[in-house]
Amino acid sequence: METFTGSGPNKTLLIILGLAAFLVLFQAYLIAPLIPVLTHDFKSTDGITGLAVPAYTIPYGLSTLFYGPLSDRFGRKPILLILFALMALSTVIIAVSQSVQIFLLIRVLTGITTGGIVPISIALLGDIYPYAQRGKALGVLYGAMAGGMTFGSTLGAYLNPVIGWRAEFIVTGGICFMLFLWTAVKHNIFPEKQVIMKASLKDVFGNAKMLMQQVQSRTLYLFIFLNGIFHSGVFAWLGYFFKLKYDLSDQGIGLALLGYGVPGMILGISIGKAADKYGRKKLIPIGLAFGAVSVFLLAVKLSLFMAALAITVLSMGYDMTQPLFAGMVTTLVDQSKRGQAVGLSSCMLFVGYGVGALIFHWFMTWGMNAALIAFSIIETLLFFSSRILFKYQWK
Repeated sequence: METFTGSGPNKTLLIILGLAAFLVLFQAYLIAPLIPVLTHDFKSTDGITGLAVPAYTIPYGLSTLFYGPLSDRFGRKPILLILFALMALSTVIIAVSQSVQIFLLIRVLTGITTGGIVPISIALLGDIYPYAQRGKALGVLYGAMAGGMTFGSTLGAYLNPVIGWRAEFIVTGGICFMLFLWTAVKHNIFPEKQVIMKASLKDVFGNAKMLMQQVQSRTLYLFIFLNGIFHSGVFAWLGYFFKLKYDLSDQGIGLALLGYGVPGMILGISIGKAADKYGRKKLIPIGLAFGAVSVFLLAVKLSLFMAALAITVLSMGYDMTQPLFAGMVTTLVDQSKRGQAVGLSSCMLFVGYGVGALIFHWFMTWGMNAALIAFSIIETLLFFSSRILFKYQWK
């Protein structure tokens, strides 16, 4: 097994995987702040246009169940190359949407075609780096994802008045295509496929069932699912939140969301190293507490600056939980089934993303503040549960 040297082929591979993860989250997070604009352009309602989030995340999550086993059987490299090309294509064709129905359909297809990139990348890092060094590598990957969240949510709203949302997706698709070309040229830096896992469809669901029957695995996947519900539910409606409470323009919304993802982008590697050194069970409850407090504060009458600061703290809560959960998932099984274990975790996370957006919208029938407080309570319960469960089950 290779070790993390920070140079040579491993470094180049880590850069490629980081850029891919950045682009997956960038194109995904372009949508949330554009919901008011899309509603206007498609002559729809916020409730219908808001389905763009679950229309992407739920197919994304379900598709990860199958990409992991595919990469176990055929190797990480060929599947990633195919998915990089499909991500470029599906991102570009979003720009041709002429109705909200077509737009939502293309979002479903985009979710399916990008669903394997991050989980296969996580599995690949699990193949290459020992557990004691895995946190640092995953910190790079999740730091890139945080950057995608930051710039996607910010530029999505900020650039719309300048070039239009259709041009944003065309440019993003072009960048995705350049990443595909670079990866194809550099394909020799990928490690050779060592394991052939001939998993049938029955095996895929059988292995998922086996994982869910183990108390340790079930606990971890449940936390991933509920944490996904919390973070996506809140984030999907932050553009609407700033429009409703502060009457911000598109560019104002983009600037208000700028702090989301910054902590992970700057501190991702440091958080990963701290997890390797001090243990994930010590950091995760802190991240859950950050999330709960920040969302509760959003329900209070805050100045615009303080609300934007709360968004940054919310992002820190994500950065101190989800990347650490991912590192824990890579230890559940041996290398031959690692893709399936990671795929199941991504399924739980992104289905949680989609469900969270729908649940938050349902809570908003009682008002925005009621929805924020309800989600803060969910994360608070996860905080107290983590103090008990992870204490005995994880290092």
